[in-house]
Amino acid sequence: MQISKYFAADYAYSTFFLYFCTRQLIFNRQLNMKRTKMLLVAMVLFATQMLAQTPIVGEWITVDDATGEQKSVVRIYQADNGKYYGQIIELFGEGAATAVCEACEGAEHNQPIVGLTIIRDMQLKDGELRGGKVLDPDNGKFYYAKVYLKDGKLVLRGSLDKAGLLGRSQTWLPKN
Repeated sequence: MQISKYFAADYAYSTFFLYFCTRQLIFNRQLNMKRTKMLLVAMVLFATQMLAQTPIVGEWITVDDATGEQKSVVRIYQADNGKYYGQIIELFGEGAATAVCEACEGAEHNQPIVGLTIIRDMQLKDGELRGGKVLDPDNGKFYYAKVYLKDGKLVLRGSLDKAGLLGRSQTWLPKN
């Protein structure tokens, strides 16, 4: 799983298109009104696409909801299959370098926590990541997950049911 290589290309093409349209509007005074309106509409649509890139992607500092202590850094990324994943890239605290997921089952059992993919198979819908699962390394269990932004912070809701009624939320801080 790799970080999406398409973001940079989309951004570059959109920027070039906006530059081209602006240049046409400023330097080509012979454009008729209908063509000018079409260029303006196209510019607005491309600008909207550029701004629609999900700000959820990036590095986030996890905070324990019980103690308020910072626990780790998770990188959320979009894989080549279009789904979103979150991987622990740094762990804080005593014994962090050698910590393994003892409570996990299957392939994750006794695997190092740093490098563990804890958010899996999420899909972007209406500015939120949904439809996937989250692994709690403390108890080794998977939960239904929903990830969204609130006041510049990331909220991860893990629940026993798909509707999100039976669960708990954690608020993560952006890593600057």
